[in-house]
Amino acid sequence: MEVSWEALAGHANEVRELKTLLAEGRLPHALLFTGRDGIGKKLAGQILAAAILCGHDNAPCGVCDNCRAMRLGSHPDYYELLPEVRGKSTRIIRIEAIREMQTAVSRSAVQAGRRVVLIDDADTMNEPAANSLLKTLEEPDGQVTFILIARDRSSLLDTIVSRCMPLAFGALSPAELLQELGKRQLDPEAAGKLALLADGSLGQALKLSQHGGLDLRDDALQFLLALPQLNMGRIWEEAAVKGEMERERLAEWVMYFNMFLRDMLLLYDDGASQLIYNADVREKLVQILPMFSPGTLFAMVQQTRELQHRLQANVNLRLQLEGFFIRLKDCHQGQINRY
Repeated sequence: MEVSWEALAGHANEVRELKTLLAEGRLPHALLFTGRDGIGKKLAGQILAAAILCGHDNAPCGVCDNCRAMRLGSHPDYYELLPEVRGKSTRIIRIEAIREMQTAVSRSAVQAGRRVVLIDDADTMNEPAANSLLKTLEEPDGQVTFILIARDRSSLLDTIVSRCMPLAFGALSPAELLQELGKRQLDPEAAGKLALLADGSLGQALKLSQHGGLDLRDDALQFLLALPQLNMGRIWEEAAVKGEMERERLAEWVMYFNMFLRDMLLLYDDGASQLIYNADVREKLVQILPMFSPGTLFAMVQQTRELQHRLQANVNLRLQLEGFFIRLKDCHQGQINRY
């Protein structure tokens, strides 16, 4: 685990604010870090936890016993809670996990004189878990700091949000992404492409480079290119194949598909736009642009966003995809009927 603020890419304003709160002794007992996946908000939470447990000036110092224990991932006063995955179901933090955490932090601190709890993907808590955590936030037991990590504060109970100091982490700039990818010795040309595709997320850029993300993006493009000619047999086949994907990988595929739709809308406004994600396939998108009116593209974006929302719940993937693909086809067919 990293225990240095220098390990965090970007977010200079947020780091400055956290350092000031620490130095002035004004850090609240609960904080909520929000922002898209892969931008470093969890890493910021882990470094803040190290700084809290370190207790030295310019914390985390990186050399004391507390910092060494955090680096090794073995600090007895640090508790990290993650969502649980059961089979193909969605990732959830259940009440049992919250109760286990509550029992652990109710004990006296072992080494640092206080405890820190980091709850990753806090927006995946089900209702019983959220209500149980709320009671702990209302009446914290002893010297404990809670750091909640979430994509969006709107997915949490308002009562939980109101008891936390919110801190929003924005997307990394292409220059910041290029710098971080350069540190990992990626080919400059590939790094430039990844920096544009990653939508400000270092985690997304690394996923693209390491886990077949570019292949997944290309598959989404091929589906879009073939959409005008898709028949029902092909729709069933596509739904069957993609319905067997892991839920997170399918969500990634849907994200790439949505990025292509967004690029096409930008190209309608400005064919030379430098703001598109998929600049390397600009010509292919321009070629199919006449097949999709702006109204059709907006309708498809709406359908895609609804599917993204459904994928966060425990739904049958194949059935959702069958409905999604049919609705996309209907959007395009409606355009044909109008003209």
